[in-house]
Amino acid sequence: MLELAWPWLFALLPLPFVAAMLLPRARSLISAALHLPHLGLALPQQAEGSRVPHARRWFALLAWALLVFAAARPQWLGAPEDVPRSGRDLLLAVDTSGSMSIEDMQLGGAPVPRFSAIQAIASDFVQRREGDRVGLILFGSRAYLMVPLTFDLKTVGTQLMESAIGLAGRETAIGDAIGLAVKRLRERPQPQRVVVLLTDGVNTAGELDPKKATELAEANQVRIYTIGIGADSMRVSSMFGSRVVNPSADLDEKMLTAMAEQTGGRYFRARNSEELADIYRTIDKLEPSADVKQSLRPVDELYWMPLGGALAFGAFAFLLPAWRARVLRGAASV
Repeated sequence: MLELAWPWLFALLPLPFVAAMLLPRARSLISAALHLPHLGLALPQQAEGSRVPHARRWFALLAWALLVFAAARPQWLGAPEDVPRSGRDLLLAVDTSGSMSIEDMQLGGAPVPRFSAIQAIASDFVQRREGDRVGLILFGSRAYLMVPLTFDLKTVGTQLMESAIGLAGRETAIGDAIGLAVKRLRERPQPQRVVVLLTDGVNTAGELDPKKATELAEANQVRIYTIGIGADSMRVSSMFGSRVVNPSADLDEKMLTAMAEQTGGRYFRARNSEELADIYRTIDKLEPSADVKQSLRPVDELYWMPLGGALAFGAFAFLLPAWRARVLRGAASV
């Protein structure tokens, strides 16, 4: 159905008539330059040309009416559509420090850096959060909000896939990441506020201590799910041959576990891509998408149609005298 967003703008329709009554009438140059000695006489050219001002006036009035109609924002409302909404606010905090370049994860049977595994699996997790507001925080030496809370899941996934290791610095500011997440979430009125933190190390930078950040999260009813990334062992080559090392020796599991438990979340350990995918599926079950739906009606703006008509009538009214004069000159030359 057709509706007007701002129908009160039709009160402007009489404005040209009001202006005509209140403003002084412009003096005609033709009448000022030529005076006939007898009343009731008129030059033939003037009698024919007198039709032009009337035509211009009607075209100008039509253009004005169409402009007012366009300003009232005509809209075509489509049929109602059910849109799932859960009201949940979820921030994904991803570690981009230098250690995320360690290739101890696998995708498709090939070794890949930890950050690449997170990008591939977390993007799929984000796309399943239909009905949630999702945001993205990247942290290294500092924490940055890349995407604020939004229903546009495609943008969140795109920004995550276009991010890079070291984008936020080479160190790890876990406390700052949690602090930034709490700051963004506490502005939201919804009670369900969730942070999913992915890291492979220990807090080595930043201004906010992780313990203090956890207290802030608890005070603001923000639930934190922490995920420790990295394998327990990998074989590396050296000048003395190959040897097995623990690439996750610096992972502070005690701190991550305490952060999760204190805020009502859980700590997960992802030693490979399969475990990371299982963790996201588990979080899906722990934070299920609600069945509550809202009915929305798609809106198509139609203002461009009357606006185009107004421009056409206005241009014709403006060019009409010049066109009339050209026709008369052509007739006189004949």
